[in-house]
Amino acid sequence: MAQVSINSDLGEWGFSTDAGERARLLQSPCVDTDPKNEEEASPEGLSRGTTSTFGAIFIVVNACLGAGLLNFPAAFSTAGGVAAGITLQMGMLVFIISGLVILAYCSQASNERTYQEVVWAVCGKLTGVLCEVAIAIYTFGTCIAFLIIIGDQQDKIIAVMAKEPEGAGGNPWYTDRKFTISLTAFLFILPLSIPREIGFQKYASFLSVVGTWYVTAIVIIKYIWPDKEMTPGDILTRPVSWMAVFNAMPTICFGFQCHVSSVPIFNSMRRPEVKTWGGVVTAAMVIALAVYMGTGVCGFLAFGASVDPDVLLSYPSNDVAVAVARAFIILSVLSSYSILHFCGRAVIEGLWLRCQGTPVEEDVGREQRRRVLQTLVWFLLTLLLALFIPDIGKVISVIGGLAACFIFVFPGLCLIQAKLSEMDEVKPASWWALVSYGVLLVTLGAFIFGQTTANAIFVDLLA
Repeated sequence: MAQVSINSDLGEWGFSTDAGERARLLQSPCVDTDPKNEEEASPEGLSRGTTSTFGAIFIVVNACLGAGLLNFPAAFSTAGGVAAGITLQMGMLVFIISGLVILAYCSQASNERTYQEVVWAVCGKLTGVLCEVAIAIYTFGTCIAFLIIIGDQQDKIIAVMAKEPEGAGGNPWYTDRKFTISLTAFLFILPLSIPREIGFQKYASFLSVVGTWYVTAIVIIKYIWPDKEMTPGDILTRPVSWMAVFNAMPTICFGFQCHVSSVPIFNSMRRPEVKTWGGVVTAAMVIALAVYMGTGVCGFLAFGASVDPDVLLSYPSNDVAVAVARAFIILSVLSSYSILHFCGRAVIEGLWLRCQGTPVEEDVGREQRRRVLQTLVWFLLTLLLALFIPDIGKVISVIGGLAACFIFVFPGLCLIQAKLSEMDEVKPASWWALVSYGVLLVTLGAFIFGQTTANAIFVDLLA
């Protein structure tokens, strides 16, 4: 395959060429990209991974599924019912899968092994820096969402333990939401976030998958055999407006966003080929679609338009099976926060070193102090924002707009730039078709991002 050389000069935008960690960002702890012996190295001298095709499918599903699952019933309500929600997901899935394939193609063409490095090599330094900044903001916002989720689930669990309805006045100070979130964060999240590496969390992905599937099973079972306390609201059968359909897109983007971690997963495969990868991501997205669709449809039909942005909050506090689901979500989010924080911290560290022009090898002595300071600032800011932003739906809407950039905008830009570099090597009809598709991806992603940003500014802030 021809090597993409567009904007490959690392000195184009005035940054240091020998600085920067170029960290393996958003690489799952269970992904092994290092060869065990010399025979596993590729003929070109690049290291081969050890992940099988089925293993890659599992890892992609794990990267895709997560806390965004809780918001899908509300997304179906926003979209205007079951038919509109399913149609929207199916339509977006085509673009989601194509984005994953484009990233694999560009990774192979540029010999880069992480998302931001692919964007950097194919689209140039300026777009690469914008991509890294977007990753940092996205991970920061997702950490806020995780803390809100912890608070939501703890409120319900504490209400059961205290045998009082949540929100009732006169509760002891130690059951206050702000206190419980802060206590959990300082006792568990902060110690998990300070270490330099996250390899010790390599088994956390299994817990996350189990918790996600359990939540889906509970939502489906509770729809088939509902409790007496559950009374559904109005069941919408059509969208209120076209804008209502578009407002559900950020949630879908947040749920299906696995693109940033997809590049390391692709390179971890024993045979990292684009054709094989296409089968891997198609199978993984179909599995994820089944999980999200089952949760979205059954959760929406169980509660109708009255469904909470976090579907577990719609169930009675004293439901034991749902309480177990809440505990699973809390445990999953506790580990996910530190992993996402590591990714955001690595981006910030790389940008800092490149701007300073300091080689990584010469900056080891100050790395620990800087890491602790970065972690404390990140942790305290996310905690403070989570304490005063009680609505998880608003946070997911904003970070869902950023997820659209990773799913549509950056892959579209990569496709356009890669095809421009191959203008003389492909047929004109094929070239124009691919470039046009890249423009379509960029336009779609920019529209979703612009819409969520406008809603955050003109709706939430002015309300």
